[in-house]
Amino acid sequence: MTPRKLVVAAAILDDLDQPAALLGARRSQPEHLAGRWEFPGGKVEPGETPVDALHRELREELGVTVELSEEVPGPRDGAWEITDRHVMRLWCARVVTGDPQPLVEHDELRWLGPDDLYSVPWLDADVPIVDAVAARTGLTAG
Repeated sequence: MTPRKLVVAAAILDDLDQPAALLGARRSQPEHLAGRWEFPGGKVEPGETPVDALHRELREELGVTVELSEEVPGPRDGAWEITDRHVMRLWCARVVTGDPQPLVEHDELRWLGPDDLYSVPWLDADVPIVDAVAARTGLTAG
């Protein structure tokens, strides 16, 4: 069995201590994923650490630098299964410089509060991760 490729992503929150919103990113490509929402991030390149890759991806995709907080571990050795070929590690983060813009693979960004967290069509594999982030950060309706 071929090992799955590692992808890294960030749950970008408006505040790390008392978050009121999570940044969602709508994919513009590839065609079969266009219009679905995800956490921004991307593939870890050879020779990169996951954290270095995440910082690079967020600069490239959104034009921001972030402060990372805790990792949100998934059920597969700390990672989340997102496809049959990829697993993802995800960290909570807060923007420290820049204003997030959809620069590369996205055509819209949106801050989602507790009442509209599920108002966008998340990628199927990201829904349990949204659940985990909401539970871990207290970003839940009610």
